[in-house]
Amino acid sequence: MTGDRVAPPDFETALLSLRGHRLRPELRLEEVPAPTRIAPYALALTGEVNTDVRGRDPDALLGHGRFVVLHEPAGQDAWHGTFRVVVMAKARLEPELGADPLLGEVGWAWLTDSLREAGAGYHHLSGTVTRVLSETFGGLELRGGDVEIEIRASWTPVTTDLGPHLLAWAALTCAAAGLEPLPENVTMLTPRG
Repeated sequence: MTGDRVAPPDFETALLSLRGHRLRPELRLEEVPAPTRIAPYALALTGEVNTDVRGRDPDALLGHGRFVVLHEPAGQDAWHGTFRVVVMAKARLEPELGADPLLGEVGWAWLTDSLREAGAGYHHLSGTVTRVLSETFGGLELRGGDVEIEIRASWTPVTTDLGPHLLAWAALTCAAAGLEPLPENVTMLTPRG
């Protein structure tokens, strides 16, 4: 979000690098208002992973996430650079996974593996993996309990080419939502509407 200001060339280059990537058809992206207090230039996208690729069935929602690009031309000491990528991925899991003591490490591996496989150069990676176990009582007992995982992370990219970072976040969001990775050189076909 740049308001009335002209965006710096590095930010324009970064935004252009996010266009034209093929994502899985189950992941639908939408641009949303970006945070305005953290950096003078920002972009935010949300994504929903939905087995109904047209996105019309709310019961088909598997997970969702957010991808944010922040740019401070003068740099930020905490970022160790002028850009910061901030991501979140959240999904409901099978109840038996909630008790797995390695769930946090698995969620973090989804992120680091996605970054490596996308070729996204970065430094100063930090974040959290949170599991939420919800138990229901009274009239809600028919629903059973819920288990959710939420992965939040941020890092400083090494170049203005943020396309690999978007692809890594997309892979992370789909992995958290339970989609199997596609084999190399295989593309999912979108059903005709």
